[in-house]
Amino acid sequence: MYLSVYGETLTEKVIEKSRFLTYCSHVENEEEAKAFLQRVRALHPLATHVCYGYIADKVGNVQRFSDDGEPQGTAGMPILNVIKNQKLFETAVAVVRYFGGIKLGAGGLTRAYASSASEGLDAADKREYDISITLSVFVDYPEVNALIRFLEREEVAFDKEFGEKAEFTVSVREGEYDSFCARLNDCLNGKLKITQKGRRYYPFVR
Repeated sequence: MYLSVYGETLTEKVIEKSRFLTYCSHVENEEEAKAFLQRVRALHPLATHVCYGYIADKVGNVQRFSDDGEPQGTAGMPILNVIKNQKLFETAVAVVRYFGGIKLGAGGLTRAYASSASEGLDAADKREYDISITLSVFVDYPEVNALIRFLEREEVAFDKEFGEKAEFTVSVREGEYDSFCARLNDCLNGKLKITQKGRRYYPFVR
């Protein structure tokens, strides 16, 4: 299990007339991190700097950062350190700066980029990515409402599709799979069919 952001977020602040925009994104590998940075740069072709830091794997082996023309050590590393301090993985943060005419100095820049990254990540939707088992639950239509109430009580995400039978696709933490299925079977008095669809990392709400 590891912690990461979910989706993408944008925050903005102004420091001494310089505008800082912070983009945070979930990235599952370095290719996704690079694609994210390309999208940010394309949105801001006239920005003075686009600095970034990212950890693009589940264990922290793929770490990169860039000062993008700011004095060495004042932008990329402070951004990366914020990601590390929040114990996040598969997370990329880009801070776009539009220079406002007032120099911040090395210390001011470090604080500006670190605080921008921190506020961006504070605003992001952070989730626990854990190995889950995805299963299909098939029920007849008289059991649909009871199944929905059960899944809502369990606070699990699910999708539903209606055909000859109602099919619900559910992701459950691997360690909770057996007890979940037992509770589900009891709730519906055995009037269901469960099939496993596979294992994957799923972003569970904290």
